[in-house]
Order: sequence, then structure tokens, then C-alpha cells
Amino acid sequence: MDLFESSNRRFQPLAERLRPETLADYVGQSHILGPDSVLAKAIAAGQLHSMIFWGPPGVGKTTLARLLAHEVDAEFVSLSAVMSGVKEIRQVVDSAKMRQQQGRQTILFVDEVHRFNKSQQDAFLPHVEAGTIVFVGATTENPSFELNKALLSRARVYRLTAHTDEDLRQLLNRACQQDDELASKQLSFSEQALASLIAWADGDARRLLTMLEVIADAGEQHIDSDNLLRLLPDRQALFDKHGDAFYEQISALHKAVRGSSPDGALYWFCRMLAGGCDPFYIARRLIRMASEDIGNADPRALTIAMDAWQAQERLGSPEGELSLAQAVLYLASAPKSNAVYKAFNEMKRIVAEHGGEPVPNHLCNAPTALMKEQGIGLDYRYAHDEPDAYAAGEVYLPERLQDLEVYQPVSRGLERKIADKLNYLKELDRQSSVKRYD
Repeated sequence: MDLFESSNRRFQPLAERLRPETLADYVGQSHILGPDSVLAKAIAAGQLHSMIFWGPPGVGKTTLARLLAHEVDAEFVSLSAVMSGVKEIRQVVDSAKMRQQQGRQTILFVDEVHRFNKSQQDAFLPHVEAGTIVFVGATTENPSFELNKALLSRARVYRLTAHTDEDLRQLLNRACQQDDELASKQLSFSEQALASLIAWADGDARRLLTMLEVIADAGEQHIDSDNLLRLLPDRQALFDKHGDAFYEQISALHKAVRGSSPDGALYWFCRMLAGGCDPFYIARRLIRMASEDIGNADPRALTIAMDAWQAQERLGSPEGELSLAQAVLYLASAPKSNAVYKAFNEMKRIVAEHGGEPVPNHLCNAPTALMKEQGIGLDYRYAHDEPDAYAAGEVYLPERLQDLEVYQPVSRGLERKIADKLNYLKELDRQSSVKRYD
């Protein structure tokens, strides 16, 4: 390394200075780099295929792409979907064609490929098919939604996962020992401070190394929990509010509520708040859960969810969040039923399938003398005038759908009593001599 390169490295971020130079030094993603993996076999054969790296920030997507090019001795060319367009793609392809004539492969790495529109993504297709370039795209978003099918069909998707705590410890130790700038600081951490730092990184190596730089620049050698909190008072959000991680966490919260896990539900609720999620978004989702997963097994769940939303509106944060926590715990603990959800979806399907069935004559109102003369509303039975306020044998559906029984209460919570009541009424119908549609 010459003097100019050494001086230049001093001004690079720690994450850039620590970028591994060989695949052997790469940390994490053993599930796609194991010796029997498809990718490992492609590397060994020196024949890479086009691929998409899908995963959260800071898990090594760019680094892995660079190392793959190094392993197969290919030219590595990088484009950013934020800064580039079709013009830049054509320039890269022209250069790749010249290298191909010289017997050298080109790996085109496109960061944040989901930001390219459909026509820009289509610009890669003929060159991927011709083998002019090996396309490697990186995205934090679900490729199924963000990339067009034509590009997806020509590339293998590899899902990169967040770094484990052990991965992050390894990276931190490597940084403190191998980076000259950092090694000179002689940093040490208490076990609790180290555990907190790794937890705050939340699987993101770049975030960990950025926080480590902040700590090193402060000039303190031994870091315990107290000065760690002082040095890093404003930790970064734990998820992108518009990214996959956001929806994964709300999905985890919903499934914990559905699965009757109060601790699990409360954990994901607090994780989302810590990540900067709008409490009103969570409030809306809790109302949905109250109807979808609890329904009439405990109708109070919907009332409690609505009350929690109002408390958040009136008190704001952080006071209102306690009411949301109360609702989360109640919903998770409540008896579960999706009978309302299933009946609603089934009836919507039936309505769409059968179209506009006419209202049965006996259920129509007859506000005018002419309508009464025509028999509209004739034979309507006023339920309150019947025994038990129930007109046994009466039908409230169109004739073609008279036998529908879409709502099926479960044998949990209040719905057990509802089921008993409906079964009792069905028996009255069975015994009744009234037959509406003969």
C-alpha cells in the first residue's frame, strides 16, 4: 500500500476500511455460501449466474457481490439505481462487450435495484440473456413486488439474513484488532455495554461499525453501560418505516395476538415503537385484529381497541402508548374466533357470484296503498309478536339462497353461547309448520 492509498484510507468510514478482500474473510450468510450450496458450486466452477440479493441493510450485499467478482476474476462494475438510468446501463454494456471479446466476464452490480422502473429493468434483459453481463441486483424490498417478472425469471434470488449476535461480535473484535486507527484507541467494553451495542445494531453490521466509530472518536477507552448511553443517546431506528422489516414486525405482532401470546405481542409492539412506528398505525391494526381474530368470542376486544385509539388521540405519546399496550395484552389473552372474518368473506363471495337477487316480497315495505294492493309486504311476521320474539320457520334470504349457513360460531368465549342460541332457534325452525318457500 503506497503513501497516497494509506492516507486516503484514513478518511474512509470504518465499514469501508474493514470490507473483506477475500470470501474467506466474509462474515455471515452461511446458508447461501455453504460448501454444498448452489452459489458455492457456481463459484468453484467459475461460472456465476445472474442473481438478486434480497435482505435488510448492512448484511453484506455489496461486499458479497464484490467478492464474487474477485473469486471468478471478473470485472466488477457498480451502478446505483438512485443515480443511474438507461444511458449509464448502455455505457456499461458497451464496455462489457469489449471485455467479453477479450475473454473477460463483467459482473454488473445494481444497488437498490427496486428503484429502477420497469423500462429501466427491461434494459438489462437482452444483455443478461446474451451473457454479456452477469447481473447482480441488491434490494431491501421483496423482489416479488418490486421487480418485474421478466427480470426475476432470469435471476436466482438469494435472501440474505440479518447478522447474528455472534457475527457482530466477530466483526467488532476484528475492527478493534485489525483496523490501525481503531486499534490505537485500545477500546474495551463491559459485557453489558457490548451486549447493548450489539442489540442496538439489530443485525446491521454497518450500523454497528458506525456506532463504534462514534464511540472511538469520543476518546474514552473503557465503555460501560452508562457512558454508552451518553455517547449514543439517539440510536437509529430499528426498521425502515416503509420497508419489509416494518411489515415483518407488524405481521409478527398480529400473529402473536392471534396465537394468544401476550409476551410475544407486547415484545413486537415495543419493538415497533422503539423503531419509530406511528402509534396510530398500530392502533388501527389492533382494531382489525379485534374483529378478524377475536370477533364475537369476546366483543369487548373491539371496544377496548377503540378506547385505546381514543386514549392515544387524547393523550399523545408516550402516555397514550400505555393504553395501546393494555389493548395488545387484552387481545392476546382473549378467546379467539375468526368466524366473523370467515363469514364476511364467504358472504362477499356469494354476493359477487349470485349478483342481485331480488328482495323477497314479504321483506319489502309497502308505504303506499297501491303497493299494499299488489301484495308487497304481505305475510310479513313481526318477530316481537311471536313466542320468544322469534318467528320460527321464517326466512330472511332470497329463495335461491334460503339454506345458507355462513356464520359458524366457534366453541370458545361468548360464541359458545351464541352457537347454543342459534342451534336452539334452528330446532324451532325445524319443528315449525311454516314453510316460506313451498
